[in-house]
Amino acid sequence: MSRHLKSREALLLLAIVVMTGAIALRFPAFIAPLNLIGTFTDTSPLIILALGEMVVILCRCIDLSVAANLALAGMIAAMLDVAGVPLPLIILAAVAAGALVGAINGVLVWKLDIPPIVVTLGTMTIARGMIFVLSGGKWINDQALSGAFKGFPRAVVLGLPVLAWIAIAVVLVFVVLIRATPLGRAFFAVGGNPNAAVYTGIDVGRTQFWAFTLSGALAGLAGYLWISRYAVAYVDIANGFELDVVAACVIGGISIAGGAGSVAGAFLGALFLGITKNALPVIGVSPFWQMAISGAAILAAVAINARESRRPGRIILKSVEQTALEART
Repeated sequence: MSRHLKSREALLLLAIVVMTGAIALRFPAFIAPLNLIGTFTDTSPLIILALGEMVVILCRCIDLSVAANLALAGMIAAMLDVAGVPLPLIILAAVAAGALVGAINGVLVWKLDIPPIVVTLGTMTIARGMIFVLSGGKWINDQALSGAFKGFPRAVVLGLPVLAWIAIAVVLVFVVLIRATPLGRAFFAVGGNPNAAVYTGIDVGRTQFWAFTLSGALAGLAGYLWISRYAVAYVDIANGFELDVVAACVIGGISIAGGAGSVAGAFLGALFLGITKNALPVIGVSPFWQMAISGAAILAAVAINARESRRPGRIILKSVEQTALEART
């Protein structure tokens, strides 16, 4: 499996390089350092959300509430900023709000055994409704937000905006989490074989709960980063973005069946989508064709994942003739 994942990641990296090179042949400015930095920065929220979604999918679940969770946490952050709350407390509040929504998802899946897709569709709708209740349907625009709130993710450190550095830091944290912690190993065990995981002492429901909570916390962080970057908060922020998040995971080789995937795959899947969305308008592709191309990429990735996951079953029943032949030899 690890060899398969590495080959998938290598092919995806090659596809990113080839696509970037092909676009650069027609528009050389696309690979200008400032443009590449801008593309990576724009993709950073997707990278953060894809890593959270990854651990949920590894556990044979799915979180469709991430975009609504992002929007709710972002609105809370914006309202706190307007109220004059210090920035560190705003960021903590956004992360806590996102983690709370994720924890609710986890508890409903764990304790009530409700299918994850049903739970997260419900909390997605509730979160959007909560944004309207909190804001009264009003926007919070650029003029209402403080300079510190908007300036922190945009500050440049060593040539990269803080937003990009945060995405890089989350990737590194997840590498350690997945490779060097019992929880990271539990995600794979639960997704690979829940019954076997129980016999090894892993609590399947609790592991899924922590996956949802982690995904929610990252959605909360991305909520603040999103609002501060685009300097506007309203009900429909990131509407439909959950599909991009799931697509990034699938394209990156995270198996929808659970138990297979990698941090590098989720990162490259998000980067592939980010570059695609930035590149297609440059070459004059309409938004409708962009959606079709993204959908085709998802279907192709799912088909490849399904084909690669097929393995010949073990023969546990043998014919009488074969058994007799083995007995003679």
